[in-house]
Amino acid sequence: MNNPNQRNHENSKCEHKNVKRDSGFLVCQDCGIVLDENIDFVDNIPIDDQYKESQSDYERNIRVRDSKAKQDPLIKQQYDRIQTLEKWYRDYQTSFSEQRKTIELLKSYVNIDHVKYEAIKKRYLRYNRNHRKSYQNMVIIFLAIVWMEIKDTTNIRIERYIEISNELGHKINKKMLNNAMLKIKKSEKLWKKFKSTDDIEKEIKNRIKILFGKDLHNIPYEKVVDHIPSKSEYNKLQVEMQLIADRLLNEISYNHLKNLNYKAFTAGLIYYIGQSLENRKIFTQSIIEEATKFSSTTIRKKFHTLKDILGAPKQQSKQFFH
Repeated sequence: MNNPNQRNHENSKCEHKNVKRDSGFLVCQDCGIVLDENIDFVDNIPIDDQYKESQSDYERNIRVRDSKAKQDPLIKQQYDRIQTLEKWYRDYQTSFSEQRKTIELLKSYVNIDHVKYEAIKKRYLRYNRNHRKSYQNMVIIFLAIVWMEIKDTTNIRIERYIEISNELGHKINKKMLNNAMLKIKKSEKLWKKFKSTDDIEKEIKNRIKILFGKDLHNIPYEKVVDHIPSKSEYNKLQVEMQLIADRLLNEISYNHLKNLNYKAFTAGLIYYIGQSLENRKIFTQSIIEEATKFSSTTIRKKFHTLKDILGAPKQQSKQFFH
């Protein structure tokens, strides 16, 4: 009877010089051991007895294994998700391609105009550029930035926004969204330390301008039809009021803006400009209250704040309409 230990000792001494392929395997004809397929042989002799594999073969084997693995639906789903997240994470320079696709889908639910789109893009790319070295779920960060940009100018509640995001395939909840917004605000608070007062003032005034136009267009022509003869005249008046708002904001310093609720301030600004018109009954407090969702009391308070800063509306009307 053969001793297995003795046989193994003999096999270990074999130099495997007589190797042939047998049934798809490399088999040493002297000792009978099955060798690894990744041995380079010249004339059935292993080169330096080293187990080798060329780079091209190595890469090809990986591609073959990946291809076979992706035939499994579950693995394919995970693979696609990783590929998508990688694109979201990598787009920190200028492409913004994956994010643009999501914004196009969101447009069918919420109003995202060109101005908001550019604000979202700028904010997202800056955040991603500063955090690309650390792990961040950039999908949730992006959705949080979109919400932060549109929440002041939309009637959709945050619960509905989360439902819309889930419908588009982004599984988030309120806690996740709130945590992401806190991260963004914390980062931006640090960045603001490096902003000049002029930059912050410009940013606040731009927000007021955007909101002013949105709130003004929320007042339908039917509400003022008794005072304006045609809808085209009303549209022209709205454009004029936006130009007036731009001029007035240029006269307001940063000290008057830095600690205010700019949404309520905007409601008061509409009423202030309305009182500078020849017909002061066009934009009543009740109409502005309905359009901006701020009470008449708040609108009056902001109106008097503007009077203290700019003077009486009648003084402004002489400057703008004469």
